[in-house]
Amino acid sequence: MALTLKTPGVYIQEKNAFPSSIVQVATAVPAFIGYTEKAERGGKSLLLKPTRISSLAEYVQYFGGDFRARFTVDKSNDKDPEAFILNGNYYKVSRADNNTAYFFNSIRLFFDNGGGAAYIVSAGTYGSATSVTPQKSDFDAALTSLIKEHEPTLLVAPEAVLFAEADAFSFYQAMVAHCARLQSRIAILDVYNGTVGRTYDEADVIDRFRGGIGINALNYATAYFPFVETTIVQANELDYRNFDGLKVLEDTLVEDVAQELLGDLKKAADGDDEQKRLLNQALLATSPTFKSLLNEVRRQLNVLPPSAAMAGVYAMVDSTRGVWKAPANVSLSSVVAPSVGLNNDEQEDLNVDGRTGKSINVIRSFPGAGVIVWGARTLDGNSQDWRYLNVRRTLIMIEQSVKNAAKTYVFEPNDGGTWFSVRSMIESYLNGLWKEGALVGVAPSDAYQVSIGLGSTMTPNDVLEGIMRITVKVAISRPAEFIVITFQQKVQESAAASAE
Repeated sequence: MALTLKTPGVYIQEKNAFPSSIVQVATAVPAFIGYTEKAERGGKSLLLKPTRISSLAEYVQYFGGDFRARFTVDKSNDKDPEAFILNGNYYKVSRADNNTAYFFNSIRLFFDNGGGAAYIVSAGTYGSATSVTPQKSDFDAALTSLIKEHEPTLLVAPEAVLFAEADAFSFYQAMVAHCARLQSRIAILDVYNGTVGRTYDEADVIDRFRGGIGINALNYATAYFPFVETTIVQANELDYRNFDGLKVLEDTLVEDVAQELLGDLKKAADGDDEQKRLLNQALLATSPTFKSLLNEVRRQLNVLPPSAAMAGVYAMVDSTRGVWKAPANVSLSSVVAPSVGLNNDEQEDLNVDGRTGKSINVIRSFPGAGVIVWGARTLDGNSQDWRYLNVRRTLIMIEQSVKNAAKTYVFEPNDGGTWFSVRSMIESYLNGLWKEGALVGVAPSDAYQVSIGLGSTMTPNDVLEGIMRITVKVAISRPAEFIVITFQQKVQESAAASAE
């Protein structure tokens, strides 16, 4: 700005020496939607209010702990794949009605796999209730609350698989539409009924998922199969209260001492938690049947949808390698096995589907390697532009970073000086990404191109209407998904050494 010089003296004028720069947006900040034990901070409700956390301790402070699922025990037979032998008889341990909740353990799985900052949207609270039934309407309201939040880049709802099938697919479509509308995040989806093996018939869970998810904006979503068997829930977190009443145990435990201890539990006064804790420990020490039942309960509680674990993997890969590295060929922490084992042949049509083009990423177990994420595609698997997750997410990062920086130039003169500043700012940012390996090319001109100006991206009419048009082209690094090594025999070209 020109100085106004009216009084004799010495004046100081400062000028900016450096151009504007682009600050890169965060790339792996998930927004989780689900039911929590509570939703409160400082005496105020956090229900349907997106809340940023950075640790599990912070989650527990605001949203509480796990839902105590209750189980029943029934006699079964050797034809039931879920049955197990106990004292010479076949039994089946099943959840009581409306006793499935994934959210708290999914958050723990997220942090165990490298997760950091995240947003929690409590769709409802269960408190001390003995049952919980997720409602799609609650999740729809939670999704709407995220529209005004700009930081989240991932959208995760592990408990959507608990809806009726039609409601689950309807909500999945709403998640994808939400991401496409905002253009700043992608949805990580779990295959509905993802603990069931592949059957390749009309009831196949993969075919039903592909049919239910629709065809709109698939490049803003990715899906994983199957559910995973974890070690999140520890044995010391379970006790007699995980069964649907003491009658369940009375009908199952065969040890006389166990029956006596159950009688003592019945007589224990309400609120006498220490006595009940000691009686539970006595049951564990004296009743192998009780211990076996709790082990089965723990096994079932540890089967979780993989979406939260994958959100953690994204955060880990982004922080160690960069968003341009495909989040695959990495192991999952606190996971012992996929709930459905798959081989190469069974994965073929999940990764590449000629009919619908909807790729499903697989979690597999490999000898000597552990449980590995073996896929890095969006649901738009046939697209040359948006097939790969790292390409979709890298472009979101670039788009949002440039968009935020460009706001500085709103209402600036639409002339050559502004155009030069904008182009220099974007090129400087892209040059940094090229040096880090996000963009490919021998020279910067091979990796990116920024165009702006009259006769290039704008017409005289654009200038008159106050429109500044910028065109950015980038060559994003793509994963080597298929590595082909060719071996061929070679004819001998030199004579063997002569015998002495």
